[in-house]
Amino acid sequence: MNALHFAPRVLWLCADPAQVRAQLAGAILTQAQAGALRDDISTDEISPLPVMVHFDAQLGRYPYTGFTATGERPIARDAVCDAGFEVVVAGKRYGKGSSREHSVVAEQSAGVRLVIAESFERIYRQNADNVGLFTSSDFMLVPRIQRGEAIAIEELLAGRDALAAAVLRAGGLLRYGQSMKVHGATPATDTGPRTLFQKIIERHALATADTAAPLVAGAGGFVRADWRFIHEYYTGMCAHLLEAALGQGYAPHDKASMLCFEDHLSYVHRSPAHLAQGLVPGVRRLSQAHRAFVRRHGLKDHGYLQALEAGDEGNQGSEGISHALMTERYALPGQLVVGTDSHTPHAGALGCVAFGVGTTDMASAFVSGAVRITLPEVLRIEIQGPLPLGVSAKDVALHLLALPAIRTGAGVGRVFEFSGSAIRDMGIDERATLSNMTAELGGFTGIVAPDARTVAFLRERRGVDFVIEPWMCSDVGAPYAEVLQVDARLLSPMVAQPGDPGNGIALSDLSQRARIDIAYGGSCTAGKCYDFDQYHAVLAWAAAQGLRAAPGVALYLQYGTQAVRDYCVERGYTRAFDAVGAQMLQPACGACANCGPGSSEDAGQVTISAVNRNFPGRSGPGQVWLASPATVAASAIAGRLSSFDELRAQHADAHAPPRSA
Repeated sequence: MNALHFAPRVLWLCADPAQVRAQLAGAILTQAQAGALRDDISTDEISPLPVMVHFDAQLGRYPYTGFTATGERPIARDAVCDAGFEVVVAGKRYGKGSSREHSVVAEQSAGVRLVIAESFERIYRQNADNVGLFTSSDFMLVPRIQRGEAIAIEELLAGRDALAAAVLRAGGLLRYGQSMKVHGATPATDTGPRTLFQKIIERHALATADTAAPLVAGAGGFVRADWRFIHEYYTGMCAHLLEAALGQGYAPHDKASMLCFEDHLSYVHRSPAHLAQGLVPGVRRLSQAHRAFVRRHGLKDHGYLQALEAGDEGNQGSEGISHALMTERYALPGQLVVGTDSHTPHAGALGCVAFGVGTTDMASAFVSGAVRITLPEVLRIEIQGPLPLGVSAKDVALHLLALPAIRTGAGVGRVFEFSGSAIRDMGIDERATLSNMTAELGGFTGIVAPDARTVAFLRERRGVDFVIEPWMCSDVGAPYAEVLQVDARLLSPMVAQPGDPGNGIALSDLSQRARIDIAYGGSCTAGKCYDFDQYHAVLAWAAAQGLRAAPGVALYLQYGTQAVRDYCVERGYTRAFDAVGAQMLQPACGACANCGPGSSEDAGQVTISAVNRNFPGRSGPGQVWLASPATVAASAIAGRLSSFDELRAQHADAHAPPRSA
C-alpha cells in the first residue's frame, strides 16, 4: 500500500472549548474556523490518571479526557471513538511530559491514525512510531484529507530518518524487530573533538541494515544499554505487547542488566484521586501484572515496603523511586541507562547517558538488547559564578525553563550538557535535579562530566572506588548545536506559576503572593539527601522560633529512597520536621504523579510543590506552583508563597523593638 485514505472529519484541539464540543457534535471546521490551537498538550492530558490502570484496548475509550481548554475539559470518555476521528491536529510541543505510551495506544485504539502538530516532543513521537501511529508537521495535509484525497505514505514520512521510516512501514517497532539483525557498529574513524555524549554513544552503538554507521545527528539507530529498567505503570503493557507480537516463547536478553521497580503506587490507599475514582482495584491489577512478569523471568525487583493486597491499607511506601535508586546503586560514569520514564536522565548527573523510552521500546530492548535512538544534537549550558545563598539547582532549572529560547523549543530533543563553575560547585544531588528536569526542558537527556565530586559520591554513598578514565569528558573544540550562558550570580529564588513548568518568575518579581493549602516536598527531583538538607535548614529555624506550618496548611515531606530516610534519621532531622507539624511519608513518587498524599482534592486548593511538573491535573484538580525545597518549606510556615530570606525578615520585623519617637 503506497497511500492512505483518512476519514475527512478532523479533530482540531482548539484553545476554545466550545469549538472542540462543536466538532464532537458533528461540526467540520477548517483551520481558519478552528482558530488558535492548544500548545504544550501533555501526555497527562492525553491519558490522565484514570487511564493509567489500563494497558490494552480499553485505553481507546479515554484519549484526551484530560485535555484542558480555558479551564474546561470538553472531551468525555468514548467521545473520540464514537465520533470516528482518524486525524487529530494541535499546536506546538505536542506530547510533552511523561513518557507514558498509554497516550499513543489510547489514540490508536480510539481509531486515530495520524496526529498533525507544529512540533512534537521526542518520546511521544518515538512512541507513536513504535505502535505505527503516523505523525506529521505538514498542515497542508489537512484540507486534502478533508477533501477525501489519498495521502502517499512517503509524504507522511517526509523529513523522518531512515529507521523511523522503516519502523512505520513495518507497522511498528515489534514487527520491525522480528526480522532485525544487530551487531557491533564500526568504530568512528573521525578523531576530531567530540562531546562526552558522543563518546559514550560510540562505545554502545549497534548496527543494522537500516541504520548508518557511525551514527550522525538526526539519524536513527540502536545502542546497547548497560541497564534497562521498568516500573509498574508499564510492566503489564510491556508483557501484553510482547505476548501479542511474539507469543509465550520469548525470553529476556541479559536479564542481569534488567531491573524492575514498584515506586509509583504504594500510597494508592491514601491517594485522593484513586479513592474518589474507584481506581484501587485497577492498581492492584497493575501490581499483579508487574509481579507476574518479574517472577516469570526471574528479574531483580525493588518493590513495596509492604505488599498491597486486597483489603490491606497498611502499606507505607516503596524501597525508592527508580531514578534515584539507579543513581544510588547502579549507574556509573560512561554507562548507558534506559528506563520507561521521562525522568530517567536523573542518572546523567554521574556522567552517564540516561534517557527515557516508551513501553514498546522497552519491550523490544527486553528481548533484543537493542535500544532505539535518534541521535540528538548537544546543547551546552554554561552556568558560571557562585550561586547566591538561598538559590539551588531547582531555581536554576526554573530559570532555564523560563528562558525565551527554551520556551520556543531550543532544547527539544537535544542533550543538555551542564558545565561551568556553578556546576562544579554542586554535589551530585543538585546536579541530578538539573539532569532530571531536562525532561521538562524538552531535552533528550542531561549530562555532567564526572569529576572529583562524582568519585566522592560513589565512594561515600555506594562504597565504590571509581577511577575516571581520560576519555570521560568533552574535548576542547567539541561540536555543539548551541551554547547558552547563565550568570549564576544574578539568580534568585524562582517559582513556576500553575499550568506549566515553563511559567517561571523570580519570586521577588511576584507582587501578589498566593495563599496556599498544601506544601509538598518530595519526588525524584526533590526527595534526595541535599533536598532534605534544605527542608531541614528552614524548618529547624522555624522550630527554634516556635513556629509551625501555618494554620490551614498541610505540609508533606516524602523521602525519595530508604537511604534518604535513614540519612535524615541519623542526623536528627525528623525532630524539626515533627516540631513544625510535617507529615512524613515513606519513599514513593506520590503526589508528583497524583498517586498519594499531597495531591489536591478540589479545584480551589493551591499547592506549592518541589516536584518537576505542574501540568493541569498532574497533582490533583487544584493549582500547583513549583519551587525549590527551601521555598516550599518557607511557604508552608508563612502560609503563602515566600522565600526563606523573606520568612526570616518577616519574623525579624515582628520581633524588633519599637522605634523611639
